[in-house]
Amino acid sequence: MTSSNGRSAEATASDAPGVVNRDELPDRIWTIPNALSVLRLLGVPLFLWLLLGPEADGWALVVLMLSGISDWADGKLARWLDQSSRLGALLDPAADRLYIICTLIALAVREIVPLWLVALLVGRELVLGVMLLVLRHYGYPPLQVHYLGKAATFLLLYAFPVLLIAEGTSRLATVAEPFAWALTIWGTALYLLAGVLYVVQVLGIVREERAAVAAGRVP
Repeated sequence: MTSSNGRSAEATASDAPGVVNRDELPDRIWTIPNALSVLRLLGVPLFLWLLLGPEADGWALVVLMLSGISDWADGKLARWLDQSSRLGALLDPAADRLYIICTLIALAVREIVPLWLVALLVGRELVLGVMLLVLRHYGYPPLQVHYLGKAATFLLLYAFPVLLIAEGTSRLATVAEPFAWALTIWGTALYLLAGVLYVVQVLGIVREERAAVAAGRVP
């Protein structure tokens, strides 16, 4: 698809701030960062089973914390080893979102978090899904993940294990509870703010494209 100034949308996207062109990344599959991302994805059903089946919260915590560590490690390794790839650019945010949504649903089923919190975060993902369709319609790749979104993901992925610890009856649970909800509230606020910024960026692209069409610059 051709963008408003006659260049391809892929070329425009690679120049625009906040846009990453995945087509410019190497087409690699067998890399260490990709292997870590796949392991994270495979950990999702195991985590859910541990949390909702035998309610083995200790082992569920181990899986969740390992996921958080691998989330940090795969990005670092991709840069250190120069192993960035198109597949990795898709797997990493997909794993993050899947863990957040699945963990939220599991915690809601266990009545550890309120349903309104689940509705807020799942609603955010649905809105961003619509924004991705809008970008695709105009020939743009997904926008680059904002640093606020990364910070929010970090906070939420660490809030969930602490929420599980806070469910206990020990002294540790009592100490953990305020930290758990502080991480959850801040993580949710930043996650929603990052979503708002994403929507604003997409709407800006749509305005520019429509203005270009109105000015007759699109062939």
